[in-house]
Amino acid sequence: MSLQFSQIKETCLYVKDLDATAAFYQGGLGLPVIGRVEGRHIFFRAGSSVLLCFIAAATRQETNLPPHYATGRQHIAFECLPGEYEAWKHKLRQAHIDIIHEASWNKGRFRSCYFHDPDGHVLEIVEPGMWGP
Repeated sequence: MSLQFSQIKETCLYVKDLDATAAFYQGGLGLPVIGRVEGRHIFFRAGSSVLLCFIAAATRQETNLPPHYATGRQHIAFECLPGEYEAWKHKLRQAHIDIIHEASWNKGRFRSCYFHDPDGHVLEIVEPGMWGP
C-alpha cells in the first residue's frame, strides 16, 4: 500500500506583533481569524488550510508540545481561485500592500506576485494550477 498526503493542512509563520499581524492578514488580505491567544499566537483560515502565526519566543519555551520557532524571512504562497489573480493584485494595492515582484512561470502559463507582511516575510499569490492539481 502506498501512503500519500492529501495536502499541507497548516503553515506556520513566526511574528513579533499579533495586532500588526491581525491588521495585515485579516484587515488587508481578508483571512478570518479562527483562534488567538494573547502573547502566543493568532490563527487564520486560508481556504481549506490554516495559517498559524506564533510569537517565536513563546513557542520556543513549549513544554506540552515540541518547541518550534524560526527566525529570518520565511515564504508562503497563497493560491487564488481561477480568474481572480488580477482582482487580488487590485486588493493588495487598495490595502496599500506593495507588490515587490511579479513573475511568470511554465512558459508564461502561470503568474505570481510577491509582497511582504509586517515582519518582512515574503508572501506570494499564485494562479491556480501552477503546481498541478
